Formats: sequence, structure tokens, C-alpha cells
Amino acid sequence: MSDAGGAAGGAGDGDLRIAVTGAGGRMGREVIEAAADREGVAVAVAVNRTPADPVAGVAVDDADDLDDLLASETPDALVDFTGPASAVAYAEACADAGVPLVTGTTGFADAQIDDLRAASEAVPVLKASNFARGVAALRRAVREAAAALPGYDVELTETHHNAKRDAPSGTAKSILDDVEAARDDLDERVHGREGDAPRSPGEIGVHARRAGDVTGEHEVLLAGNRETLELTHRAGDRGVFAEGALDAAAWLADRDTGWYGFGDVLDAGGAGDDRADEAVDE
Repeated sequence: MSDAGGAAGGAGDGDLRIAVTGAGGRMGREVIEAAADREGVAVAVAVNRTPADPVAGVAVDDADDLDDLLASETPDALVDFTGPASAVAYAEACADAGVPLVTGTTGFADAQIDDLRAASEAVPVLKASNFARGVAALRRAVREAAAALPGYDVELTETHHNAKRDAPSGTAKSILDDVEAARDDLDERVHGREGDAPRSPGEIGVHARRAGDVTGEHEVLLAGNRETLELTHRAGDRGVFAEGALDAAAWLADRDTGWYGFGDVLDAGGAGDDRADEAVDE
């Protein structure tokens, strides 16, 4: 860890000690439970904005006490899956306490991204729209396919549970950025269609579905020249994202201050060269 920021100690000194925000939420619980199952990881701090029962034996404190808890417990990294406003507040707390931040929160406005980047000047910040390694592989495949199939129409469909707030998903936005980077003729995102709506040149169709308890599905359809190609990723449960977030926290704990993406973690493990999250708002 650089002198400019970071918790005392570090992952290299023993167990990885993490803080978890939104501990009473779906992903917060998943992260705590994944940490309980992983050797060498301990949850030093868990907070929630409303009262919550212990998770996997870990007491959940009031999020208003986070500043004091970070100062007293000095975790190696904080893992956040909450909402944009909360994530920004937690990033500022991390910057003040010198604690690296991993956030999988999506739906940020541009000004909120600027706030996160400001925090990365004090501590390492890793922001990713998705922590599944399969999604990283999907994005590489989409970039290659889009470049190899010039002139083909592209449609993206994503499906999530009925409580997800932002649409389209952050992962979908990252994939759309990948397509546009590979195909400079596609620069208009059309969200759904209704009435007389023939396809226009330069269009990428985008469709967001919210239903049931679907963890997450992303499908990219490329069609042209009397053929179709479909590339799809489905997450079986949220555990895959929690495991990836723990991988990110372990990696980030010893980094210098700065802005990072999940691709950096995969690079370190020899899993590929997907660095696109570094440049993507969602």
C-alpha cells in the first residue's frame, strides 16, 4: 500500500479483513456469507442503514457509525453493493480513513462518478459493473464478434429480478460501450420499440426486462447475411458476484492509490485483458 492511502496492515500480513456496507441487503449478505466460507478472509465491519440481524455470525452496525468503525477496526478494504448516493458517501468515508474501496454499485450519475474518482486520489478505488469472470469473457467475445461482423445488426437484452432499480443494467451499458468501440457505425442506443419503428442505420437495440428473482442474464444478438450469432451469460446465483468482489478486495488491499477495474484483477491472475470497466461509468 502506498503512503498516500490504505489501511494499516494489509492482506499480505495475514487474514484479509474487510468492511461490508449494505450488510442487510441481498449482495451485502452474499459477500459476508462468501467471506465466512473463504479461508483467510474475515469481516471486521458490517453496516446497514436500517437495523439488520447478524449475518453468518457477524453483527451488523448502524451505517452512521461507519467513520468510527473504519478508524477503530482499520479493515484492509471495504466492499460496497448499495446505491449511488450511499456508495459516494462510503467512498468519502474510505478516503478519510485510508481504506481501499471495492464497489459493484451501478446507476451512478456523471457527478457521482466524479466523486468516486476524487476518492481514488486518496485511496485505491475499484469500480466494476460486474464481478463474474464469465462476464469478462463475454465482453471479450462481444468485442471480437462485433469487429468480425461489420454491418450486422446488434441487439442487447438483459434480464434481472423485479427489484433492480437501474435499467439498463450497468453490465449492459459496459457491453454497449464494447460494441460501439468495435463498430464505429453503431452510435445510437434505442431502448425498446413501439408502433411504427423500423430499424435505423447506426442503431443498437437495448431491452431491459425485470421479472421474478432472476439473478442476471445478458444476451447479445448479431444478425445479418442470413445468419445470427447469440452470445449469452447467465448468473446462477449472486454468489459468483460476491466471490469476485472478494477477489477484488484481496487484490486491491495492496495497491497504490488510483482508479481500477475488475479487469486489473483478472490480468493479475492471468485471466485476460478486459480493462474496459476502468473507462465505463457503469
